[in-house]
Parts: sequence; C-alpha cells; structure tokens
Amino acid sequence: MRIGELARRAGTTTRALRFYESQGLLDAPRAANGYREYGEEEFRLVREILTLQAAGLSLDDTRPFVECLRAGHPRGDSCADSVEVYQRKLDEVNACIDRLTAVRADLLAKLADALPGPPGPCGVSVEPEEES
Repeated sequence: MRIGELARRAGTTTRALRFYESQGLLDAPRAANGYREYGEEEFRLVREILTLQAAGLSLDDTRPFVECLRAGHPRGDSCADSVEVYQRKLDEVNACIDRLTAVRADLLAKLADALPGPPGPCGVSVEPEEES
C-alpha cells in the first residue's frame, strides 16, 4: 500500500509517517517507480506507535516497542526494554499524582480557611464566637 492508504488506515497523516521514517521508527521500502510501499508489518508498527503515544508515551519512548516487534515478538511490550519504559512512565505519573495530591490538600485547607462558619439552622452562616 502507498503512504496515503497507510495513513488513512492507521488514522494518522502522511506527514507523521514521513517523520517516523526520518526518526528511524518506520522503514519505507520503495517500489521501482520510487513510491513508498508499505505492508501489514508497517501498519502494525504505526498502530503500536499511535497507541503508545495516546497512552502518554513520547515518540522516543516508543522505540523499544517498535524494536521488539521488529525482532519478531508478538507484542511490543514483550521485551525487557519496553517494560522498563512502562515502569519509568509509571514512576513519572506517580510523582505527578503525589504533587497534585499535595496541591489539592493545600487548596482544600485554604478553601476551608476562606469559607465562613457552618450554616446555622435557618441556612444562615454562623461565625464562630470569639472567646473573651
């Protein structure tokens, strides 16, 4: 199949496919007339790249997965290098969650300090009485 058909089938653009090629992630065999000719293996690689990017991995992070598929493994995450990428990304996500949890706690505390006292029996806020 030609580049336009591969792009359409994979749900991407010809520009993206050319970029993947320039980055060494995709091979573009050429026909006698010079056109790129792709097969099902290239389609599989592009789908793997797009799936991983949708999950938050960078294009560079997809390299071990592509290499694993090229090595003949049934899945891109069958290789140790791919698993390491998953672990590194999970560590990054967990660190981000920890930071966001701390920010959330801080904002909740600030909001509690900013709100008036609890509502009284008629729905009117009651300020705490000051001690003398």
